[in-house]
Amino acid sequence: MGTPDFAVASLDALLNAGINIVAVVTAPDKPAGRGQKLNESAVKKYAVEKGLPVLQPVRLKAPDFIEELRSFNADLQVVVAFRMLPEIVWNMPPKGTINLHASLLPHYRGAAPINWAVINGEKHTGVSTFFLQHEIDTGNIIFSEAVDIADDDTAGTVHDNLMLIGAELLVKTVKAIETGNYSETPQKTAHHEEPKHAPKIFKEDCLINWNQKAQTVYNHIRGLSPYPAAFTTLHDKTLKIYTADLIVKEPGIQPSGFLSDGKTYLHFACIDGFIAVKDIQIEGKKRMGVEEFLRGFRI
Repeated sequence: MGTPDFAVASLDALLNAGINIVAVVTAPDKPAGRGQKLNESAVKKYAVEKGLPVLQPVRLKAPDFIEELRSFNADLQVVVAFRMLPEIVWNMPPKGTINLHASLLPHYRGAAPINWAVINGEKHTGVSTFFLQHEIDTGNIIFSEAVDIADDDTAGTVHDNLMLIGAELLVKTVKAIETGNYSETPQKTAHHEEPKHAPKIFKEDCLINWNQKAQTVYNHIRGLSPYPAAFTTLHDKTLKIYTADLIVKEPGIQPSGFLSDGKTYLHFACIDGFIAVKDIQIEGKKRMGVEEFLRGFRI
């Protein structure tokens, strides 16, 4: 059960490991683009290519979907980047339903664990497999694996790394469940520390607040790159910033002010330094490097 590319890597790894996938459940096709052509999920495209049965329920509690799902007699259900499941679904298989989550649980439960880990300046994150239960992302952990976050990593690079490491961890988990050679560890935090959360990201979360330390702004930009992208305004136009460099020195101008030679650089001021934008997109134009942008946009 999954939808985006992140889930395709896991499905591919399970098939290559000889796991018998009896069916795939993914999101319904959705209209997209100017022509509003129906767009299939990445998981559906892969499943069709491999000749796997595909279920695309609109409602996960619909009786016809429940009946069809039950007919496959699955021993285990595997969830990767999918929707919240009702109990009638996750409690169906005799061996339960497992989930691959892109964080070291219990930290960063929620819809955007990779983004928030980078936004918050974490040096480590990881992947966890666990059994589903009533509260989202709270089930007993089966396995987890930690991964370093480099200073120049973006949400995109961390995503691609966790996608592959998570796929391997999922194969390990399914094989362990198959043989019964595993243990479950209840989620807990050291010294009763409050778990960090990873809620869904909305447009207002992407607006850059320049009245902060440059490192905080830099992490914010990294954590939203390449999607949905942090943004600011420049001459009343929305400017998305995908990549940038961090320059820590006294700016000498007010936060949100900027310096530029009009040719090679554009630096936005924070309270203790600058953000040197590199890869950007002004409203109504394509994504481009800062030099190309400055050739066509008068500041």
